Amino acid sequence: MDKNFQEEFTQIIKFQPPLYKQRYQFVKDLVEKYKPKKVADLGCADCSLLWMLKFCSCIEVLAGLDICANVMKEKMHTLSPLPIDYLQPSERSLTVTLHHGSVAHKDPCMLGFDLVTCIELIEHLEESELKKFPEVVFGFMAPSMVVISTPNSEFNPLLSRVMLYRHPDHKFEWSQAQFQSWALETARCYNYSVEFTGVGHPPTGMEKVGFCTQIGVFVRKCPPTGESVQSEKPTEAVYKTVFKAVYPSLKDEKYLQNAVISEVIFTAQIIKHRLMSKRDEYGDDPERKSKFQPSMDCFSDCLGKLPVEKNMEPFVSGNEVHIPLITIFSFPKVNQLCGTFEKLCKLIAGKVTLSCDGSAVMFNIEHENEEN
Repeated sequence: MDKNFQEEFTQIIKFQPPLYKQRYQFVKDLVEKYKPKKVADLGCADCSLLWMLKFCSCIEVLAGLDICANVMKEKMHTLSPLPIDYLQPSERSLTVTLHHGSVAHKDPCMLGFDLVTCIELIEHLEESELKKFPEVVFGFMAPSMVVISTPNSEFNPLLSRVMLYRHPDHKFEWSQAQFQSWALETARCYNYSVEFTGVGHPPTGMEKVGFCTQIGVFVRKCPPTGESVQSEKPTEAVYKTVFKAVYPSLKDEKYLQNAVISEVIFTAQIIKHRLMSKRDEYGDDPERKSKFQPSMDCFSDCLGKLPVEKNMEPFVSGNEVHIPLITIFSFPKVNQLCGTFEKLCKLIAGKVTLSCDGSAVMFNIEHENEEN
């Protein structure tokens, strides 16, 4: 939560990469290992961790919660889709939401998450909030995994300019024994297991001091029953949503259709260009052009050696070029996007110029020559 302040005073010991980056990388490594689909970051502050996690391909839902709305609003634009996201929609869906509220309160919008992260959060909580925190996170939210990081007070003497706490807003800082005692009791009460680790190694010979940032990784032993979750669910929301972004996805038929149409036209244009280039080699004799039938052997060499049959051959008829849809469907990118030939036909219907029987994409050479 306070990475800039913390890095300012680490003069005796300098961490490379900086300590806050090590904490974020720890979470990212965990995500890449366990592949959670829904991740919530409590105490998300400037959204730096959320920004890093939005690039993890397994995540479909990201949520952030913080007590300070202004801090989130300053950087929430970094979580918005970029133009490239609309030009090249991802195969996965992704929704990012930021909420203004306290971790001491329950809200149904925080149910159903696989992973909840609390990075440098608990030391900022008042005693009354800290007492409610376990019930909210482990009892109510009950995610499969919870990651909690907090300063290790035993490391403080190695940091310059630390008189009592590392940040003026900290309400406490725990030793390793204090954190582990709290974490083990919390895990016992809510049927979780917990393992301890950390980031920011101590100097050689001072290993007993422990990590600069201590981390507890909690794993739920068994899923909560539907009845217990339902009984705890509040009747109304208490958080205020301050930001929501829904990324374009190929799972949305609107974006899938646009992608398929673009790919079909692009593929057909390539085939037409190669076809016409080969045709032009036969000269300008109209009779020879009308009798021209391209060799699919040379065509296959140019276009990835696709297996072809007679009904897959593109052809020229008068001023029209016909590119069979079955040929276009054979291209890996089109095939991957559509899955089935029937889906291809459905997505491009009425959006691409087709032959009378609908079996081929059609180009009018005469119109193109006039435009040129």
